[in-house]
Amino acid sequence: MEEILVARSSMPGFSEYMDEIEELWDSHWLTNMGVKHRELQKELKEYLGVENVELLTNGHMALELTLQAMNLQGEVITTPFTFASTTHAIVRNGLEPVFCDIDSDTFTMDTERLEGLITDRTCAILPVHVYGNICNIEEIERIAHKYELKVIYDAAHTFGETYKGKGVGTFGDASCFSFHATKVFNTIEGGAVTYRDVRLGERLYDLKNFGIHGPEEVDSVGANAKMNEYCAAMGLCNLRHVEEEIEKRRRIVERYRTRLGGVEGLRLNALQADVKSNYAYFPVVFDEKVFGSSRAEVFDALAEQGICARKYFYPLTNTFAAFHGKYDVSHTPVALHISKRVLTLPLYADLAVEDVNRICEIILNCRKG
Repeated sequence: MEEILVARSSMPGFSEYMDEIEELWDSHWLTNMGVKHRELQKELKEYLGVENVELLTNGHMALELTLQAMNLQGEVITTPFTFASTTHAIVRNGLEPVFCDIDSDTFTMDTERLEGLITDRTCAILPVHVYGNICNIEEIERIAHKYELKVIYDAAHTFGETYKGKGVGTFGDASCFSFHATKVFNTIEGGAVTYRDVRLGERLYDLKNFGIHGPEEVDSVGANAKMNEYCAAMGLCNLRHVEEEIEKRRRIVERYRTRLGGVEGLRLNALQADVKSNYAYFPVVFDEKVFGSSRAEVFDALAEQGICARKYFYPLTNTFAAFHGKYDVSHTPVALHISKRVLTLPLYADLAVEDVNRICEIILNCRKG
């Protein structure tokens, strides 16, 4: 029986991609902000409903270079319920992460705890949109305005989403997206920053291209984080089909909800008002005392049948061995509780309904009592 992965890359037809890269083959222009890079940048501005987009080699560099471009010093309030990239981007900029607990329903930053973490060293807030759930934007931005703090959203999970009719990338000072192969929209590997201040864009451009302004002009020290033309070409192809892919994901999510909704001991992802979802992930939180089996037991039962689920996010970033003894996980008890019980189930556009049914049957067969 074929293995079912937790995620699978959406791809255009082979001939469509070959047609897209044909001119690259003829021109030999493979990188350095070529025609495909510029075209994808233009198309993303329109699709995301934003004024400015800077393309980068991956989502991590989007985060790391955005923080660097803002020339921040001190503490950045964030959440440990995220991928390693978020915390590492802060630390690699010489900044100190301060961990805010999460809301138990949305898994995003608990804004009721946020203001109490602000000190005279706080320079920014880096909230994370999780599983396609959007943060409490109004409260975050109210607090940020009150204390004159920068807001950088980790928007890796929310490509194509809108909140109250506005693209998710329009909020905060900047939003950072990942276009990794497993995301709703991918460029094979890639990322982007959407932003308001054109000066931030200029700084990001310098940082991603060595600070080079011409053949004989280098004004600042920068890195190399340019998206290549083949990745941009894949993005152009996938962007044509992204709404179809999201609709396929919606149908899969609805089947999961039909089969697993209302089962005692299982908590499904809450639906958010005013959010146009991209159906990025399908998390389930297991209450072992009620359901009768733990997250680990369900994970193993699926794995025995060749089905790959993911303990996502586990472990919390403030428990990483890299930071041993530095952070007190007791300060984020909700995040710790969820991290030990949540499982994201396989979800991608081409996942067969029959496979969804089989996954659900295996989970339901784990019930005891």
